[in-house]
Amino acid sequence: MTIPVEQLSDPAVRAFVAALNANDQEAFRAALTPGATMSDDGTDRNLDEWTEKEVFSSRGHMEIESQKADGRDLVARYRNDTWGEMRTRWRFTVEDGKIARFETGQA
Repeated sequence: MTIPVEQLSDPAVRAFVAALNANDQEAFRAALTPGATMSDDGTDRNLDEWTEKEVFSSRGHMEIESQKADGRDLVARYRNDTWGEMRTRWRFTVEDGKIARFETGQA
């Protein structure tokens, strides 16, 4: 059972996931604050380089299994053309209605 994107509780997270799943780089950037940061498995990464490799050029996609913390803590099946599918956790920091930081890694 997965949660439809439009039912995610936090509007900023909903915009982030919808843009990622649509492979819409412009909408994805619009969902982030200027200077947004991220980490993968506990290591800070360059957000632009990471998203290009792990999301856009490899057609990343999230199927949401659960949400906590008012929709800012997700467990998702994430897949892309590079790694296939894995169970991942995503934690979001939201400022002024946009994603300021996200942390992802295997769940």
